Amino acid sequence: MSRRRRAEKRPHQPDPRYSSALVSHLINVVMLHGKKSIAQNIVYGAFERVSEKLEKGDPVDLLLGAMENIRPKLEVKSRRVGGATYQVPLEIPFERQQSLAFRWLVAAARGRRGSMRDNLAAEIVDAYNNTGAVVKKEG
Repeated sequence: MSRRRRAEKRPHQPDPRYSSALVSHLINVVMLHGKKSIAQNIVYGAFERVSEKLEKGDPVDLLLGAMENIRPKLEVKSRRVGGATYQVPLEIPFERQQSLAFRWLVAAARGRRGSMRDNLAAEIVDAYNNTGAVVKKEG
């Protein structure tokens, strides 16, 4: 890691369909091997299924509701004091909370059987309803 200067955060460009940076971030997490158009198809298809299942309108708002339920608030870091190592709980910055939540959501969707589009939709619905593998992992 460089000691010269801190790398500045680059904001995510909003996605073309919903013009949301949050959706763009999710597309980037879903993407494998640089295949962004395939990742977009997966995420947009999952959003269509989520809005069908929950029948509540805007999928971006549903994603925000799901994120509230799976975002971690605390994290333990190792602190070395003398010869002993202690696990110290620390609050997580918002950006890291969001990144961890998206990673956990996509990992849980990949762990299910079936198509990624259906799995991602099911995980978002489960997270919105405060059930499922991702909520259990966070808690």
